Amino acid sequence: MNTVGKFGWFMLAALGTIIGAPSANAQNYPTRPIRWIVPIPAGATADMITRLVAQKLNEAWGQQVIVDNRPGGAFVIGSDIVAKGNPDGHTVGTLLTPHIVNPFVLKNLPYDTLKDFTPVTLMVIVPGVMTMNPKVPAKNLKEVIALAKAKPSSLNYGSPGPLTSGHLSMEMLKLTAGINIQHIPYKGGAPAIADLIAGQVQFLISGPPGVLAHINSGRLKAIATTAAKRSPGLPDTPTFAESGVPGFDTYEWYGVFAPGKLPKDVLAKLSREIARIIKLPDMSEKLSAQGAIPVGNTSDEFAAFVKREMNTWGKVAQQVGLKPD
Repeated sequence: MNTVGKFGWFMLAALGTIIGAPSANAQNYPTRPIRWIVPIPAGATADMITRLVAQKLNEAWGQQVIVDNRPGGAFVIGSDIVAKGNPDGHTVGTLLTPHIVNPFVLKNLPYDTLKDFTPVTLMVIVPGVMTMNPKVPAKNLKEVIALAKAKPSSLNYGSPGPLTSGHLSMEMLKLTAGINIQHIPYKGGAPAIADLIAGQVQFLISGPPGVLAHINSGRLKAIATTAAKRSPGLPDTPTFAESGVPGFDTYEWYGVFAPGKLPKDVLAKLSREIARIIKLPDMSEKLSAQGAIPVGNTSDEFAAFVKREMNTWGKVAQQVGLKPD
């Protein structure tokens, strides 16, 4: 073999190692515990769903999945950890609707909402439910609107936090129905629900999981659900559209994101496995019972969904003049 031949074989071997590296990464991934960031307090709907999926992922891959709650800063603190994580698949995060609203209402975000994140899969869509303290003298959404018009600025509504779906949905209702109800933001759904039961606020739009038990016990009254179709967790509760607000269709969504520039083969493995878990019969049953609609789509489908959501809610944020409070 001549020197050119030897050198050629050496270069081919090196090139093969480089080209083969991503595939080898995907085959071996994960090689250590996965850190799963949740930018809201423990016990909230997104946290509950994340923990269900994380447990299944742990079982499937035999690698520990550590759920790390990092609330605060209008969800920016947790999101920033994901954005600045090592793009090797060992840092992921559950981000939700406020992620695509923040660019329109917050200045100087420490990351680019699109470039610094890799959409992995959309886990679920959660139609909101408007609940009311039973002492409020109204039986349905039409009567709530009439009451708000009769007593402008005298009623309050709580939300799980600024720019959450509960906040956005109520602001859209105010705009559509021409009413004025004051916003009281909380740090998570649990304290908002506690104050709603105590009568400190009169209304709340949130995901069904945190309020279902209170609705069933009579401590809270379900008024209407926000999505175009009825919530699987509250099949007897009418939608906003059925209750006299035509065209109303809002929901919270919870998706898995990784840092930007995640290798495509690692992304494919991670996306495929989480989507598979979401669609397992027992998982779908648990999610549906909590009022969540399982999705589990591809990374490309989720990326397109994120861009559509940014376009939709960006217009609403500017029209309503949303602020993070």
